[in-house]
Amino acid sequence: MPETTLYEGPITMTRKGFGFFSIGEGTEDLIIPPEWSNHALSGDLVKVAPMGTYRDPGGTMPPRAAGKVVEIVARARETFVGTLIEEQGLTLLEPDFKKMYVPIVIKDRGTAELGYKAVVRLVSWDADKDYPLGVIEEVIGPSGVHETEMRALALGQGFSPIFPPGVVAEATHLEEHGRTLLAEEVARAGGTGPRRDFRQAPTCTIDPFDAKDFDDALSVRKLDNGLIEVGVHIADVSFFVRPGSALDTEARERATSVYLVDRTIPMLPEILSTDLCSLNPNQDRLAVSAVFTLDNEATIIEEWFGETVIHSNKRFTYENAQEVLDAGTGDMHEELATLLSLSKKIRGRRAAKGAIEFDTAEVKVELDAAGKPIAIRLKERKDTNLLIEDFMLLANEAVAKHLSKLTKNGGPHLSSLYRVHDIPDTDRIENLANLLRVMGYHLQTSGAGTVTGTELNKLLEEVKGKPEEYLVKTAALRSMSKAVYTTHNIGHFGLAFDFYTHFTSPIRRYPDLIIHRLVKSHAGGDPITPEEMQAFDALAVHASEREVAAASAERDSIKMKQVEFLADKIGHEFDAVISGVTERGLYVEDQVTHADGMIRVKDIGDDYFEYDEKHYQLLGRRTKKSYRLGDPIKVRLTAARVMEKELDFVPVV
Repeated sequence: MPETTLYEGPITMTRKGFGFFSIGEGTEDLIIPPEWSNHALSGDLVKVAPMGTYRDPGGTMPPRAAGKVVEIVARARETFVGTLIEEQGLTLLEPDFKKMYVPIVIKDRGTAELGYKAVVRLVSWDADKDYPLGVIEEVIGPSGVHETEMRALALGQGFSPIFPPGVVAEATHLEEHGRTLLAEEVARAGGTGPRRDFRQAPTCTIDPFDAKDFDDALSVRKLDNGLIEVGVHIADVSFFVRPGSALDTEARERATSVYLVDRTIPMLPEILSTDLCSLNPNQDRLAVSAVFTLDNEATIIEEWFGETVIHSNKRFTYENAQEVLDAGTGDMHEELATLLSLSKKIRGRRAAKGAIEFDTAEVKVELDAAGKPIAIRLKERKDTNLLIEDFMLLANEAVAKHLSKLTKNGGPHLSSLYRVHDIPDTDRIENLANLLRVMGYHLQTSGAGTVTGTELNKLLEEVKGKPEEYLVKTAALRSMSKAVYTTHNIGHFGLAFDFYTHFTSPIRRYPDLIIHRLVKSHAGGDPITPEEMQAFDALAVHASEREVAAASAERDSIKMKQVEFLADKIGHEFDAVISGVTERGLYVEDQVTHADGMIRVKDIGDDYFEYDEKHYQLLGRRTKKSYRLGDPIKVRLTAARVMEKELDFVPVV
């Protein structure tokens, strides 16, 4: 008998216990019915054997290729966050994670109260049991309370606000001795060592008004030869966070800071993130810098990368830097105007190469002291936002090129970390083109389903200011590949860069810290060992996964507050746009708060509505009334379930 083919990879589970498993591009995912899932959970690394065709006994889905999980190689999650409930004498955790399709039986509830949120560790799931067994690791607090829910969102993705004892001990040591270490290193700058002194260069930071950590600063000065020197100075976290330390181990594990609507869960303790490393105004600070000599067209004439000491003369917010530029006078006006002029030329060059200008506005939720949402608005992107973005991108690209040249011929033990963005999947682009066609837009693609950044930019320009702008941008973004970290460079499609990395945010991203160590190492600083470099591949995978988890927590915190904001507005009417169409109903997005919710098909109207998948619409059989993707629609709010982050609407006829 021939040996059965086994595939290994991650499985995706639905709330109903069905699994889906990819066996390769261009092939439909295998469906894993609940009875063949072997208790796999969403994201688990599993081995799957093909099992022929699955036919749904209920007849609700067409026959399709099926598989069976024969082994769970590794669990994606060991802990789950949820609410403690009681059913039939058993204490259960009702998980918040929507793809966790069963509750967890609690072995010993102890003093934990029902209705409280808790962190539970999965301990076993016997083959003959319907539910897994778990133990309570931490009781978070009463469900529905703001503080509880925010902590639960972070803990549910594996991010804790509490640092381990070893990290606390090292942070305490730095609180006592860090300023002395900093002063001693500053005193050495400009001497025989590698650290250059930039304290005389006019320097500023430009950040959001509520920023507490400043990890990038810009210096600018005009040279005697008519050229302009711009320094992109990034906090030298690597001076304080050394390989093998508890600080480094924990930062690597976290990989990123997390930004919820009301708090930051930092990668590094505050003594580093907001004090010793932060490029605070009017203080000498250590940096790792990318320094460019540019002509008036922003062409790079010379570049230098290395350790520096800087002194920020001014802490700007985006708003007050913009006020100086608009007024034509004020603190550092000449420097800001020079930077703005150069940044526009840098951006123009990037756009000419096909960099995609998504420029998607972010939702900002304003909270009162108790954490209650009082306003929701879109963050406005000003010239000063773009100015900072342009110079950060310039530095990231230049550092990636610099390290690539240095490691190119160094053999297998020399490598770097890249931030890559693959070309979009052809099927996704064809689906996007079809969706846009239904909405009355044309996206030029090749016959093979490929698209250029230039064509996407034309589309984004065409929808500017229209009701469907946000929707089209979102759909286009979803059709893109995900940017990830890797040691294998394939370029960055979205930015139209052949080389790109993350260098500019080491206070909040661990890969940037690694890049700083590489820059220093190649400039004659502490060498990076071959063993450290061999760990880069695993680090890239881990950092990419943690980034996704952080983004999910951030998104959920916004969504929860959007629903809470609308919870007392049941019966109110809103202008919305249809953002999704399925056989179950319509997804709609409020045009003001950008909160999304659902109109169930049974609530649409006095007709039988059929799903027309080809045209992304629901069509009334009798009235021929259609609801299409992208259509504006007036809706009435009928329900708001804050804990589930769900809204229900009905059309206003």
